Amino acid sequence: MKPFIGIRFKKDTAKRFQTFSRRSFKTHTEALHTMLDFFVHNEISPKESLGPNGRTITNLIKKRFDAMAAIMKNMEKNGVLPTKAMIELLFEHLPRKKRGQAPLLMGDREDDPERDRFFKKVEEALVMEREYTNLKRDLRQNRVEFIALLNKVQFVKSRFAKPRLQLDISPEDFEKLKIKIEKELH
Repeated sequence: MKPFIGIRFKKDTAKRFQTFSRRSFKTHTEALHTMLDFFVHNEISPKESLGPNGRTITNLIKKRFDAMAAIMKNMEKNGVLPTKAMIELLFEHLPRKKRGQAPLLMGDREDDPERDRFFKKVEEALVMEREYTNLKRDLRQNRVEFIALLNKVQFVKSRFAKPRLQLDISPEDFEKLKIKIEKELH
């Protein structure tokens, strides 16, 4: 039988260790021995951070899916098709570790400027895509109206004057068209 030695701990720390040790190990000695082996074998200090853990990675994935869901809802609402730029923006915002930098932690940091830039870029891309889609729709509609107007133009030959083009619409329709075009310019 190996001899025991007494080590002094604060009462609350000792109780906490005993509770932890009883859950996973047969004896307190085995628990302490396993913990020491873990730190020595992995060559890490208990004071240094181990980087992203399962919970922070899960939060990062949830934020990614929330951003993707927001983009998809916006596309459904505004009839916008995703562009390559929008999809690249969604997946480019992965934090990169710089040389000599401590491991990146992805905790809940609301004031993360990189995260804010990412969402700002996504918003700008969505606004630009929406404007582009609206312009395309308006152009298509204007072309249809212009072709309809051209179909009302007739070639008129006159015996006494030069041949001319004549627009065959009522004065009321002409005024409506004029007002509509003026509104679109302002």
